[in-house]
Amino acid sequence: MRGRRPKPTHLKLVQGDARNVGRKKLEEKAAREAKIPPALPMPPPELLDEAKVEWGRISSQLYDAGLLTDVDRGALAACCQAYGRWMQAERIMADLQKRDPIFQGLMIKTAKGHMVQNPLVGTANKAMSDYVRFCTEFGLTPSSRSRTTPVGDPKDDDDPAGQFFK
Repeated sequence: MRGRRPKPTHLKLVQGDARNVGRKKLEEKAAREAKIPPALPMPPPELLDEAKVEWGRISSQLYDAGLLTDVDRGALAACCQAYGRWMQAERIMADLQKRDPIFQGLMIKTAKGHMVQNPLVGTANKAMSDYVRFCTEFGLTPSSRSRTTPVGDPKDDDDPAGQFFK
């Protein structure tokens, strides 16, 4: 698929998106979109310990905001696992840092005696990048949150987005 990914109608309403490319009323578009009720899924047992802690930290807040459903379980698990892997790599590098005062665990010596970047640095950086990318999808970064505006009470009939958060 080319171009930008389509934005769900409820996000257009919450964010006050004035662009309506199809020129159809947003209410009509919303009626055709799938509606999945909010739910608080259980974390997969395969998650790392740090990932389970992160799941507990953010899942209830996403659910309370009406942003989490059962079908989001995989994406949230991937987000939390990326966090767990990032923390795991950072913890191992911190341990190496104590034993290597010169390179702080950032460089290692190969079998031929050459110095190269510790592979854990790449692992940590990739996991951190993945985590931030997933957080953006869930609106968990300051910039992704800043693109939304508070909607007030979701049950308020004056709120055009209220019907999507009941």
